[in-house]
Amino acid sequence: MITVTINEKDIELEKPVTILEAARQGGITIPTLCYFEGLEKFGGCRLCLVEVEKLPKLQTACTVMVTDGMVVRTETDTIVKARRAMLEFLLINHPLDCPYCDKAGECDLQDLVALYGPDSGRFAEGKRQHPESFDDPIIVRNMERCVNCKRCVRMCEGVQGDSAITVTGRGSHSFIEPFSGGRYDCEYCGNCLTVCPVGAIMSRLHRHSYRPWFVEKEIESLCGFCGVGCSMVLQMRENTILRTIPRMDLGINKGLLCAKGRFGYDLVESSKRLTAPLVRKNGKLVPVSWDEALGTVAEKLGDIKGMNGGGLIAGIASARCTNEANYVFQRFFRETLLSNNIDSIARSFYIPAQNYLEGIFGQGVTANLISGIGNSDAVVIAGGDPTKINPVLGLQIRAAARKGARVISLSDSEGLKRFGSSQLISSAGSENILYGAVVRMLMEGSDVPGKNKALDEALQKLDAPKDKDVESRTGVSVADIGKAVDELKSAKNVSIVLGPDVLLRDGMRGLFLMASMIYLTDARVYLLSERPNEQGLADVGCLPDTLAGGRPVELSSFREKYEQEMGYAVPEKAGMGLFEMVEAMEKGSIKAAYVMGDNPVFNMPSSHRVRNAFKALEFLVVQDAFMTETAQMADVVLPAAIWSEKDGTFVNLERRIQRLHKAKNSVGGLEDWKIIVKIAGLMGSKMSFGSAKEIWEEICKASHLYGSLSYEDLESDKALWPYKGEPLRSGEAAVEVPEDHGTAPEVVVYADRSLFHSGSFSRYSAALNSIQSEPYAMMHSDLAGRIGVKDGDKVRITSGNSSLELVSMINDEIRDGSLRVPNVFEGVCVMSLIDYEPDDSSAINVQRTSGLKVEKA
Repeated sequence: MITVTINEKDIELEKPVTILEAARQGGITIPTLCYFEGLEKFGGCRLCLVEVEKLPKLQTACTVMVTDGMVVRTETDTIVKARRAMLEFLLINHPLDCPYCDKAGECDLQDLVALYGPDSGRFAEGKRQHPESFDDPIIVRNMERCVNCKRCVRMCEGVQGDSAITVTGRGSHSFIEPFSGGRYDCEYCGNCLTVCPVGAIMSRLHRHSYRPWFVEKEIESLCGFCGVGCSMVLQMRENTILRTIPRMDLGINKGLLCAKGRFGYDLVESSKRLTAPLVRKNGKLVPVSWDEALGTVAEKLGDIKGMNGGGLIAGIASARCTNEANYVFQRFFRETLLSNNIDSIARSFYIPAQNYLEGIFGQGVTANLISGIGNSDAVVIAGGDPTKINPVLGLQIRAAARKGARVISLSDSEGLKRFGSSQLISSAGSENILYGAVVRMLMEGSDVPGKNKALDEALQKLDAPKDKDVESRTGVSVADIGKAVDELKSAKNVSIVLGPDVLLRDGMRGLFLMASMIYLTDARVYLLSERPNEQGLADVGCLPDTLAGGRPVELSSFREKYEQEMGYAVPEKAGMGLFEMVEAMEKGSIKAAYVMGDNPVFNMPSSHRVRNAFKALEFLVVQDAFMTETAQMADVVLPAAIWSEKDGTFVNLERRIQRLHKAKNSVGGLEDWKIIVKIAGLMGSKMSFGSAKEIWEEICKASHLYGSLSYEDLESDKALWPYKGEPLRSGEAAVEVPEDHGTAPEVVVYADRSLFHSGSFSRYSAALNSIQSEPYAMMHSDLAGRIGVKDGDKVRITSGNSSLELVSMINDEIRDGSLRVPNVFEGVCVMSLIDYEPDDSSAINVQRTSGLKVEKA
């Protein structure tokens, strides 16, 4: 125990900390400008100067460590005089523009000058001049206000890992500027805005329209974009979000946000929001009253159910909707419509990947804390770039690398290039050859672990390619693979991060090989999650074969117990999955569909086929906030609320249950569960809920997984897996070695998951569009050379009946033979170029490209 005396107050500490941190633990305030929690200590502003007994000079509290028996004083006349002098120096060049500076009211410099002075300046020389920069679409820089605390530089380099800004010039002409000059060439996380103590770096989204005293309330909630589940504070005035900010002590992101979380909130205020229900009359969607729209839905679904039962109706739930909405949706289908045909777009990757891994290793195998990545000594990435799909998770990989971890990329991971010890980027379509080589080398010289009999037997049957074939088919040297494998063998704490591209071409084999890698390295596994509630919608029963809590529908003992507890019957036969629904629509055995909060016509592979299948329906209901491609085909469109307009819960990729708090009222839309309850009531259901909390209480009753978790419990560690419940499966399912389907096509198209967008949902954010507003076809220079294309030329991509014309973007950080196109912008659907088909050895539908033609337009 260390005891330090500060201002005659004894403070006991368990471990050595700085004087500043010790003072804060004791409730004593020491002023700072350059210090910020989580950043490297700097000691540059000299405002935290203190007196330490027996030391002749004033010391910087933010850098000096306490020792047992140390005596410190923080507010003597000498210290106050020194602080006043430092502030006077800072004000020599700082403009006195507080009345119109956007930082006024929350400016650290303003507060310190008010506290310590000086009352007036003694320097008559003119202040330095530096033009305000509007080169960036969402960030404005005013370097005349900069105090050179270098918080932004330390954040960008030491925490974010982007290293996009630096100090230029010398002396009084030192300014913070992008390395690139002019516009930032960065990740636009905006974390520099969080740490800037003055108005030097500010958001343009609320320029001259925001002051702290405008804020009427602050709502702690969650980001609605990806599956990390970052916490944020929504600052509100009337019914408008003024801005979203993080807080260091709030949530798993610890004060960090990405571009989508910080700037994408403006889509809530988009003029493209649906504000009234629409019903198709005489071939056109026209506005109607809620009563008419809901009555039409109830009548049509009732008629179709009456034809031959609820099996004629399909439901597509959404990972952008809360657990409460998804639970009510699946209950409506099972209880009222008598249909188990319930699934979601998560079927494209997250659900089948998790089911496969849990079948081998047991339930909860993917429930690992994101912070655990930062403590790994080796991290393997496959199937996508974590810094783009789940940016805050990607920061943990960068943090691990800075601590000395070996980062091994088996896929295009541009955001980790400077942090990777091994970049094993194979040619497009040959990923499984690379994975197989890694597995083979991990097994060489050692026996199988012997902990999982089924997997041990499968590994002994694995016919992995030999060294010569590996090099010729992947373009990666065997020596480089061997180096990476040696690093993995020596690592004691391995994390493996899997993204959606694992299921692109021979996806089952890819999953098997990654499961083998997990097994052989005894690794934690993380599934990248593109949407905020992919885990939650599965947990509450939005699956065709599984009830809430993971109870199999077709297992009579589970189903009957569920029916007894819940008081309503459930269809005995498992329903159709997402891809089976499409086939059934084509054949006419699905007559109606209800889509809640998603855009399958745009987001599913083989989108032309999906579009034709939806056209064949007799009745289509779409419940969404925007007029998406799917909504345009609907017979009834019901306007829904967006994440900031809802109460409820999400479950993130760690399987952490998190509270979503309503910040504003939707203009015209309703919360999803309220719409469904109204329709169910019109169809004779007794389902009735008055709040999201009431639904959550029923979820906990329906799902033994959650036990008796209350909303209050969700603020504690009880919200972490396995909650108060118990896992239902033990793993060790039969494991087959999936077939290798041979040579890949010359060009493989991938959906490029942009750092600045989140599928078609983010296209409605003006802020995010200002960063990236145009689609592109990204390719390696070798592929560009083969088709005679230069950067910026137009290319035509054709597959079957689908064709896209896009501007080329040359990027040698991606693999040769790959073509990356964002699936974001209206009219540019990359999923029309990607087909799907069932894997021969499983029920998983994998994505494949064939017959692709790329040429200069």
